[in-house]
Amino acid sequence: MTTELEAHLGLDLRNDDPVAGPRSAIDVGCPFHADRARVQQSERKTLVLTGASRGIGHATGKLFSEAGWRVISCARQAFDGGRCPWESGADNHVQADLSNHRLLPRAIAEVKERLAGAPLHALINNAGVSPKTPNGTRLTSLTTSIETWMSVFHVNLVAPILLAQGLFYELKAASGSVVNVTSIAGSRVHPFAGSAYATSKAALACLTREMAHDYAPHGIRVNAIAPGEIKTDILSPDTEARLVTNIPLRRVGTPEEVAKVIFFLCSDAASYVTGTEVPINGGQHL
Repeated sequence: MTTELEAHLGLDLRNDDPVAGPRSAIDVGCPFHADRARVQQSERKTLVLTGASRGIGHATGKLFSEAGWRVISCARQAFDGGRCPWESGADNHVQADLSNHRLLPRAIAEVKERLAGAPLHALINNAGVSPKTPNGTRLTSLTTSIETWMSVFHVNLVAPILLAQGLFYELKAASGSVVNVTSIAGSRVHPFAGSAYATSKAALACLTREMAHDYAPHGIRVNAIAPGEIKTDILSPDTEARLVTNIPLRRVGTPEEVAKVIFFLCSDAASYVTGTEVPINGGQHL
């Protein structure tokens, strides 16, 4: 039986449920748990994620999958069943070279085939390239070839534009969300990220604002996240040690921490958030 207070507030604060079983106190009051329950009880939400094979993208796909979302991945590499932790990964993978804009229409058509007319709730443009010199140092504006500039901009900027355009109606049908992954390098000269990468990420931040303005009348929210130093496979212990002294929290971030912010931006909790770029850098931007 519910109490008089519960009845007045329209709540059921019992610790168990006749169908779902026992519930903890955290389960009852946690808005993220409630959001996850709504996903499970209503139609399954779908995500298109680029760059899902490692780092931030891999952690993001895992988090969304655990929350009940269907994850459609899009990457240059073929599907890797050994690394994919989410269900139906092989069936929901689209192999495409994002550095060639002429190939994007086919990739978009394959995504639409996977959707089969269903709405698209989120598009996360996470794929990015950051080329280095042969000895691993940053490429400057003096040393970057035109071919490198074009390749970087096609992956980091043009692909997000074309994917959002191509999947517009599917996003509109779901009042969906677009999240672009920029970088702290887009707002300052970075010791490791090259000029082409940094410039493309600055352009992507500007594009996020433009898209938010253009897509808002159609019910689609567009935001960005700007990670700082994140502990991925390409971050060596020596590099991490050099960077930590400049981070107020005195540590680098984890891909899982970034994924949680992305999940928030795609959830109902962020239903009135659009056109923003969220820094995820432990205070490094200060």
